[in-house]
Amino acid sequence: MSDHLLLGLTLTPQIRTKNFVLMCKTKMGVNASEPKRTRSRSRSSQSERRHHHHHQTPSSTSTSGTTTTTTTSNSNRTVKTGASSSSSSSVASRTSLASLRESLPENPHIYNVSEIRAATNNFLAHRLSSSSSKASWRCNLRGREVVVFQRKFRRRIVTEELRDRLSDICRSHHGSIINLLGASVSGDHIYLVYEYVNGASLADCLRNPKNPNFTVLSNWTSRIQIATDLAHGLDYIHNKTGLKIENLVHNHIKSSAVIVTEPDFNAKICHFGTAQLCGETDETTPERDESRNSRRSDSRAIRFEGVRGYMSPEFQNSGTATQKSDVYAFGVMMLELLSGEEPLKYRYDKSTGDFERTSVIETARAAIEDGDGDREGRVRRWMDGRLGDSFPVTVVEKLTRLALDCVEEDQVNRPEMGRVAGKISQLYLESEKWSANMKRPTDITVSFAPR
Repeated sequence: MSDHLLLGLTLTPQIRTKNFVLMCKTKMGVNASEPKRTRSRSRSSQSERRHHHHHQTPSSTSTSGTTTTTTTSNSNRTVKTGASSSSSSSVASRTSLASLRESLPENPHIYNVSEIRAATNNFLAHRLSSSSSKASWRCNLRGREVVVFQRKFRRRIVTEELRDRLSDICRSHHGSIINLLGASVSGDHIYLVYEYVNGASLADCLRNPKNPNFTVLSNWTSRIQIATDLAHGLDYIHNKTGLKIENLVHNHIKSSAVIVTEPDFNAKICHFGTAQLCGETDETTPERDESRNSRRSDSRAIRFEGVRGYMSPEFQNSGTATQKSDVYAFGVMMLELLSGEEPLKYRYDKSTGDFERTSVIETARAAIEDGDGDREGRVRRWMDGRLGDSFPVTVVEKLTRLALDCVEEDQVNRPEMGRVAGKISQLYLESEKWSANMKRPTDITVSFAPR
């Protein structure tokens, strides 16, 4: 820049003004250019400096002006190149930021009850046949397709605490969990708004009342995929959310609370955060926890909700949901996924005239732990017959034993979900190897020519 100022001193005012404007453009071009072009610009400045020292005549002034004009035109090209590259990079950055913003969970929405009423036609719309016994509606809310669940508070939560919990849970994000978008409170009820996921529940996929002999989960790959997704989803809830809520539990693990999507048969867990927002759990300090236990021991009856077959023994006694009670329900669901049977079945015995109860846990233990040597045959007979006897028996046996560990009577003997998810991931890899070996050979040629 100092070189151009020195050149401007020998010019007339009109030429000096023109060269000053050109010098400003040249300075902008240098700032916007790439490193290589900057070095070439510095070399041209050195040549101009030598030219200026050797020639002080008016003709040399015009030559210097010509040199400056030439440099300016090159710099203008540099400006255009730099501007185009910067604009393209800014567009790319905006695109990447937009895609990142879409992949992240949104901030929680605090809906007005009037919005919920308008979306559900004053709660008169057709109720969704969903995974919950509570009322639920599929509707459009704020331009998005959602599912609204109506639940009643088991314990009233302070507004500030409810807002903090809702904010934390809505920011949790996992591929195997259906996201909570927001909530609305009206009296003793809370309306939880979840994203709508197109698919069918795991219970409906396993048991079709219209056609009991048919299932969409007719191959082993789809079932081990579902088991892997559910294990990692529940492990995320227990150990990897990073929320300030200690001992985070789900408390609604069951086959009807899992949505299976097509075409890859991925599984997503519903109702994440329901237990915390409805007051079904109490994440409190030890002092308040002791007082709560003392009040519970004085009471004669404890009211709690649960599904038969999925409730652990300690949950039935105390009504307190823990991570180990989630592990118990997960083990039952794994046995259900393998056998295709309900957790509890009642069959009428004509000889006695009574109903006989059959548990999937009991039948699985009989298939795995009986003493005679035909264990493989018992496992094949216990497994879902609609798989067509096409599954890796060793992997099935390992997964059944893992599920039976999850349903131990004593909760101390049940494994943590992190360990369960790691073992199921290993079984998934073994299943992939089995599937690769079971593919039809493609290098066989058939000839119909006579020998």
